[in-house]
Amino acid sequence: MNRRRLQAIKALLDRAYAEYDARWIEPDPVQFVWRYQRLEDREVVGLIASALAYGTVPQIKRSVERVLGVLGPAPARAVDSLDAKSALRALEGFKHRFNDATDVACLLVLIRGMRQAHGSVERFFAPDGTVSEVGPALEGFVRRTFALPRDGLYGRGPLPGDAGVRFFFPSPEDGSACKRLSLFLRWMVRADSVDPGGWALVPPASLLIPLDAHIINIGRSARLTTRTTPGWKMAEEITATLRRCDPKDPVKYDFALHRMGLFKREADLDALRRA
Repeated sequence: MNRRRLQAIKALLDRAYAEYDARWIEPDPVQFVWRYQRLEDREVVGLIASALAYGTVPQIKRSVERVLGVLGPAPARAVDSLDAKSALRALEGFKHRFNDATDVACLLVLIRGMRQAHGSVERFFAPDGTVSEVGPALEGFVRRTFALPRDGLYGRGPLPGDAGVRFFFPSPEDGSACKRLSLFLRWMVRADSVDPGGWALVPPASLLIPLDAHIINIGRSARLTTRTTPGWKMAEEITATLRRCDPKDPVKYDFALHRMGLFKREADLDALRRA
C-alpha cells in the first residue's frame, strides 16, 4: 500500500473511530461487561460473553443473561465457590446452538481454576508478565486452560477432542482466527467509550483484530488484506495494515469497521473501497 492511499485510509478510519462511539454499543455483547465495576467481575463476564458471542443477537443475549443470572451480582466470587454439580443443576436445559449446559459449566469451572492458579484471568493469561506477542500468549493460555481441573466434567483423564468447551478456546496453533478470544482481549485491554479496559499486562499494540464476517468482507473489499481464506494469517495481515494507521492501538478501528458492516453504512464502506 503506497503512502498516499495509507493516508487516505487513515483519515477515513480516524473519522469513523470518532463517530462510532458508545452510542453504537447496542447490541454488542460488550454491554454485559459494562454492567460491572470491579475488574475481577468484568474479566469473568467478558470471557463468558465473548465465548457465547456467536449465533443470532437475540440468542446471544438470552444465553449470556442465563449464565450471568446463575452467577448473581458478584460473578467472580460466585465462580470461586462454584462446583460442577451445582453449575449443571443451575444450567439445566441450557442450549446455545451446539453448546450445552456441560460446556458452559466446564467454562465456569475453568475460569475458577484460572483464578485459583494466578489470582485473576489476566495473570493466568500472562503468567510471565507483560505480553509482547499475543499469538504465543494465546497458545499458552489455551494449553494451560485445558490442563486445569474440570471436576469430572467429560470424565477423567485428558479433555476429549470432541468436548464442547474446546469451542470456547481455539488456538492460533490450529490456524484459527480466535475471533471471540481476540474480542475478549480487546474489551479487557483497550479503554475508551466502547471498551472497558483494565488489563495492564497486554499492550494495545499487540492485539489482533477479531475476524468476523463483517471484518472479512471489509478487509477484502477495501484491500486491507490480500488473503482470501479467513484465519489467523488474515487477522494478522488486516491488523498489520491497521497498525500502519495507529502503531500503538491498531484494533481501535475494529468496532467502527464492524458497525459499518453491521448497519450497512454504504457511504463509509464505499469511501474505504475507493481510497
